[in-house]
Amino acid sequence: MGRIRQRWVTAVGIALSVLMLVSMAHAQQPKGKSFPFRGKVEKVDTKAKTLTVNGENVQGWMSAMTMTFTADKEDVVTKVKAGDEITATVYEGDFRTLYNVQVVPPKDQKK
Repeated sequence: MGRIRQRWVTAVGIALSVLMLVSMAHAQQPKGKSFPFRGKVEKVDTKAKTLTVNGENVQGWMSAMTMTFTADKEDVVTKVKAGDEITATVYEGDFRTLYNVQVVPPKDQKK
């Protein structure tokens, strides 16, 4: 009886591990249409690893508003600061994550 239980526990453990890996891979891959995003960083929370951004209107995705986001890369919160203008990519149905965040010169800055 001990062998049967051990095999069963092993099988369940393997199944759960596979499900976790599949769900993690699924969560990391954005789905849907992509949109260019632009906004001004108002706050960086390094503990929570979030950015509060006053985003411009993104036609077909979200109206202009200030919102808190996570970034696809963890080091973004150490590279940007309040006041920075950023661009990023956002995806349909994903209102929490900014992808490929880049600091850019402000729009109204003349060269």
